[in-house]
Amino acid sequence: MSYKDKDFLKRQKEKLLLKRNNLNKELGKIAKKKGNRFLAIFPNFGKSEDENAEEVEQYTDALSLQRELEKQLTDVNIALEKIKKNRYGICENCKKDINKKRLLVYPEAITCLKCSK
Repeated sequence: MSYKDKDFLKRQKEKLLLKRNNLNKELGKIAKKKGNRFLAIFPNFGKSEDENAEEVEQYTDALSLQRELEKQLTDVNIALEKIKKNRYGICENCKKDINKKRLLVYPEAITCLKCSK
């Protein structure tokens, strides 16, 4: 059973759209969009050994952050698609309803608390 409360779904969709917008902005600060993917930007500070080391360190950090932000973005997009298909709030694993309180705190949740462990 999915959530049928239209007001609840509307609020959740608004939260998810805002979060998607914010994630895209954050990704845009560290990566360039190529198709539906992001590629971390390699910084260019100069040619000295110290500058090269700092470039590699920042790029490595950006890659890690990019992966995490992209995962969050994927979860948000899945939740938005589930709203569209009237499947929002159903656990991907056990197919039971996700607790409404969990969805209020974590609107992109795709698993119930029990399955997320």
